Amino acid sequence: MREFLPGAPLDAAAHWRLTRRLSLQLLAGWFVITVTIIWFARELDTLVLFGWPLSFYMAAQGATLIYVAIVGAYAWRMRSLDRRYVPEQDDA
Repeated sequence: MREFLPGAPLDAAAHWRLTRRLSLQLLAGWFVITVTIIWFARELDTLVLFGWPLSFYMAAQGATLIYVAIVGAYAWRMRSLDRRYVPEQDDA
């Protein structure tokens, strides 16, 4: 397997391979977070916050923030990969 050096241009196959790997890693993280929150929600029903079970807040607020972080990580990493793959263009 070819070693990727920081700043070195990538070919299309390498770019696609890294994009798929990133997508699969983030989807796996999304899946684990979703299943974990649902799995442990019943155990947290004993804790009540402002009249609602704590599991409600975790699902409604915590998971949403994690999903936004996953989207942000994807955008940040893809921008970095695209900068390595796509050459700079002059607008003039």
